[in-house]
Amino acid sequence: MRHDFYAYLDRMKYIKRWQLMRSVREENIMEHSQSVALLSHALVTIHNGVYGGNADVLKTVLYAMYHETSEVMTGDLPTPIKYYNRSIHGAYKELEKSACEKIVQTLPDAMRGEIAPYVIADEDSVEYRLVKAADRLAAYIKCLEELRSGNSEFTKAKKSIEEDLHSRNMPEVEYFFEHFIPSFELTLDDLEGF
Repeated sequence: MRHDFYAYLDRMKYIKRWQLMRSVREENIMEHSQSVALLSHALVTIHNGVYGGNADVLKTVLYAMYHETSEVMTGDLPTPIKYYNRSIHGAYKELEKSACEKIVQTLPDAMRGEIAPYVIADEDSVEYRLVKAADRLAAYIKCLEELRSGNSEFTKAKKSIEEDLHSRNMPEVEYFFEHFIPSFELTLDDLEGF
C-alpha cells in the first residue's frame, strides 16, 4: 500500500514564503521549518536551562519541524491576509487543521499515533508557545538578512515583528535578543573564530 506523507512533506521546498514582498533571497517553508526548529531548540534550552522551566525539548523541536505541514496543501497565506480579521483568521486555522488531519491520514496506522501529535500540536502547551515565538524570530532574522542586503522592503516588517516579539513578555525571547541577535548583524569575517 502506498503512503504519501513524506512525499507531501518533501513538497515543502516548493512553497515560497514572503510572496507579497520582493526578496533578495527567496525562502521556502522547508528551510524555514529547519530554522524554526533550531530557534525552538534554543528557546526551550533557555526556558529550561536559564529560567528553570521543564518544557519537553523533543516535543518542542518536533512541533517546530512539522509546524508548516498544512501549507503543502494550503500554500503560505500572506500575513496581512491571514490576520485581516477574526473571521478570516478563524477560517484559515480550521483549514490548516483540516489539511494536517488529511496529511496525517496518509501515514501507515502503525506510525500515525507517534507522529500525529506533533503535526497537530497542542496549542495550549508551553512547547507550542515557544515554537510560535521561534517562528516569529525566524521571520525577524529574515528581515535582518534582507535589510543587510540593502532591501528596504523589509523595514516595516522588521519593526512590527520586533514589537510583536517583545509584546509576548517571554524572558526566553528577551534573552535571545540580548545574547544572539547582535551576531546576526555581523559578517562572516566579524564572527569570532574567523
